Amino acid sequence: MKNTILYCLAAASTTLSFFFERTPDATNTSSASIIAEASLLPSFADDGTPSDATTASRDSLAYHYYSQTLGVDLAFNENKDLLRTVTDWIGTPYRYGSNSKKGTDCSGFVTRVFEEVYGVTLKRSSRSMFENVKRVNKEQMEAGDLVFFRRGPGQPIYHVGIYIKDGKFAHSATNGGVMISSLNQPYYHRNFYAAGRVENE
Repeated sequence: MKNTILYCLAAASTTLSFFFERTPDATNTSSASIIAEASLLPSFADDGTPSDATTASRDSLAYHYYSQTLGVDLAFNENKDLLRTVTDWIGTPYRYGSNSKKGTDCSGFVTRVFEEVYGVTLKRSSRSMFENVKRVNKEQMEAGDLVFFRRGPGQPIYHVGIYIKDGKFAHSATNGGVMISSLNQPYYHRNFYAAGRVENE
């Protein structure tokens, strides 16, 4: 009985060794799938830095994310730091006189974004900002330009935001905090006063 069991074990061992010792077929589909999966992994240069293809792929994913979050069509050559910073502030509640992620008013939001993105320190109020920008025609606005609002002729400027693209701008509104709005919305279309560009010294 023992001999029969030993014989069976030896036969099984021989059979298994045949499968494990043979060289994989080069045309084996599982090998192809392994190669395909490996090609999806990030590739790196000899010095350990991401390759151009990997960087481009990450940039593409980032731009798609910013496009969806901010509601604008991007050409993938916009200022990524501006888009990322504005996106990070979306949803911050409104708080008069503050400029932190716990709460911020409109000018506080603008000053923080400009400090983080451009390293520029702006005046704290929307009126002071307006006095220190270069006026820009509405049709010539670019990402990063400031948009100013007032409630009628002769009225003081009361609100400021940062132009993004496609008529959209980022701002901190009293009724929702930091958000993206459109200059074509009736309220903002009616109260839009001017656009200005911050000139780096």
